Amino acid sequence: MLEDKLTQTFAALADPTRRAMLARLSQGEANVSELAQPFIKTMSLPAITKHVKVLERAGLITKSRDAQWRPCKLRGAGLRDAADWVGQYRAFWEESFDRLDAYLKETAGKKSRKKKSDALLQ
Repeated sequence: MLEDKLTQTFAALADPTRRAMLARLSQGEANVSELAQPFIKTMSLPAITKHVKVLERAGLITKSRDAQWRPCKLRGAGLRDAADWVGQYRAFWEESFDRLDAYLKETAGKKSRKKKSDALLQ
């Protein structure tokens, strides 16, 4: 089944191991062995390689060849597509937070007025 790029991107980002690999690559290029280092006690090298392939297919990283060295690099365009999609909902979130802020201020004001009126009645 052929999936669209955005679906592949979010599927790749859904896994914490792959997110950790992307975080490492945000600091600079690394080969597969270097990416595997934090997971070597809990994961096999073939499993790490599968994670790298998922990131490649999603367009989040590139892997090149330089003699024996096969550096992986973060590919910002793949992340930009996901950020753009999420960004479409930013206005909704901001409006929701604004409504929540107004509600909390209103609720706090009611509690404050109630305490004052209770104190006056005593």
